[in-house]
Amino acid sequence: MPRRSRTRWLPMLGLLGSLLPGVPQAQTLSAVLEAEIVTLDPHFTPAYITRTFGYMVFDTLFAMNAAGEVKPQMVDRWTASSDGLTWTFTLRDGLKWHDGADVTATDAVASLQRWFTRSALGGRLGRATASLEVRDPKTFVLTLSQPFGLVLETLGTTSSPGPFMMPARLAATPGTERIPEIIGSGPFVFSRADHRPGDRMLLRRNAAYVPRSEPADHLSGGKVVRIDALDIRVIPDGATVVNAMRSGEIDYMQYAPFDMLSALERDRRISLMNFQGLEQFTGHYRTNAASGPFSDPAIRRVLLSLVDQTEVMTGMGLTDRYSRSCNAFFICGSPYENEVGTEPMRNPSIEAARAALRQTSYNGEPVIVLVANDLEAPKISSEILADRLRRAGFTVDMQVMDWASVLARRTRREGWSVFGVHALGVDLHNPLTNSVIGFNCTGATTGGFHCQEALTPLFDAFAAAPTLAERQRIAGEIQGIVYGQAMAVPWGQFAQPAAYRSQLRNLIPSAIPLFWNVEKQ
Repeated sequence: MPRRSRTRWLPMLGLLGSLLPGVPQAQTLSAVLEAEIVTLDPHFTPAYITRTFGYMVFDTLFAMNAAGEVKPQMVDRWTASSDGLTWTFTLRDGLKWHDGADVTATDAVASLQRWFTRSALGGRLGRATASLEVRDPKTFVLTLSQPFGLVLETLGTTSSPGPFMMPARLAATPGTERIPEIIGSGPFVFSRADHRPGDRMLLRRNAAYVPRSEPADHLSGGKVVRIDALDIRVIPDGATVVNAMRSGEIDYMQYAPFDMLSALERDRRISLMNFQGLEQFTGHYRTNAASGPFSDPAIRRVLLSLVDQTEVMTGMGLTDRYSRSCNAFFICGSPYENEVGTEPMRNPSIEAARAALRQTSYNGEPVIVLVANDLEAPKISSEILADRLRRAGFTVDMQVMDWASVLARRTRREGWSVFGVHALGVDLHNPLTNSVIGFNCTGATTGGFHCQEALTPLFDAFAAAPTLAERQRIAGEIQGIVYGQAMAVPWGQFAQPAAYRSQLRNLIPSAIPLFWNVEKQ
């Protein structure tokens, strides 16, 4: 989720320019990310900010390039049996943990086994696994008990929490507990001595890291670090960060404030990194199927013709450069983009929604719209929905609270009807990692308590499908059910650009901040 922007937060003071003793300022890149990195265990939480930390300090067996292709990262070579049930992986030379120990196949097996317990996609692979065994110090074998067509895609997924490798002694920590120390094998080393919670975190270049020989390509290829340290600052207010960037005290800002984009575009000191396709966010209205008016799918379906994505994007102050309307549930620009079930959404209209509502059993019951007042996109999207609901004939109870309270309220089966939320396309484009529908029929408190029994076998079929064409067909079937039942309604696809000092060179275009390859001039 994007960082919150509080224009009330005032003084920048001289704190921003004060680096800790011993840090070579000329070779230190200072960055402000979406939020403070609180959880350092990369398996423990799906929080995006922890995933960003994971890619800096840890490493993965496979990784995705800019074209969305999965490439080997820690793995040197692999083979698959003709029936696709036996996979053999050999690690590449030169891999070492930050404490100096060699990375072994035992570490990889233990890391995967722990990750299987924390990831929805990893858990599917785990349930399809008959055995995961070490063959020699650098080789391990994955044997499946049933077809699973997404082995490499799973091992190289960007979905959070990611399949990060860690020493076996740390991977032995139950997934319900956080690992006791932060030892990875990635291009940066976490410096506990330099960590000041609430203020800043320092990641130092891993001098022992051996990059792959290929050029850096998004999350794949050679992770060559060209700075001595990455200084990650905690600054709550976006305007303050922008001023610090203009003065040269901050080099990089993960999310530029929407209301400052035009000014930043005109500032020669600052460059903006725009995103397309999987790197964009998609917003959805999540509905409560357990109680209230939206427990009736006929009433939920009114939203399909009510929601005007262009109005939401305009309300956020975004031009066509940074946003687009998109009815594809698995986002536009992804391999699973399709138009199944989107007919009611193509010409949004208050009048059409009002007429559709009259054909339902709706009898004036209040629709409780949760509005997060500390996150820009959820706030604006929910306010616009509340207005359109009223104009279409709904009785609206708009309840304003902070985002943490929204997250707490949504765990209850009553007391809310709908709210706006958004997530990255790298997570939403795959039916198995799409958080909007991923909790279908599980009773999980994060999924709006929806249960469409027809989706469960389709998820299994998607995981087992051997070809992209077959998965695309199944994705269309899934989307048809999602929209037929109006389980969620998209409110737009957009980018929140990163901003950085123009003196930075070779910064990798990525919505997940990446700091290898970049040079500070």
